[in-house]
Amino acid sequence: MAFKTEFEFTLPKGYVDGEGTLHKKGTMRLATAKDEIIPLQDFRVKNNRAYLVIILLSRVITRLGELEDAEINPGVVEALFSADLSYLQEFYRQINETGTANVQAKCPACGQEFQVDIGTGAATVGES
Repeated sequence: MAFKTEFEFTLPKGYVDGEGTLHKKGTMRLATAKDEIIPLQDFRVKNNRAYLVIILLSRVITRLGELEDAEINPGVVEALFSADLSYLQEFYRQINETGTANVQAKCPACGQEFQVDIGTGAATVGES
């Protein structure tokens, strides 16, 4: 299996841009040490530590709908719905801590264990 550095995701609500276009599907790359250090120097983070996640996500999201890397900035992340921000924080943690978007799940009816990609929702039965 090849080392993967970018992961696809689908936002629960989606980002609505200035023209009213909804952007739900995107890509996030693994964070580097620089991605986690640089935001600490930002005046917005110094004034409000909670802003760290805004800067950090704007650095690692490489695509959001029709928006490419250069267009994704803190203003875009600030405009996300709360549910989407929570989802992206969890997605960030998952891919950076485990190197995969897969989580273990179990069917409550039959007990079958399977993997679910939290980015795409795709399930893989019989693998752990």
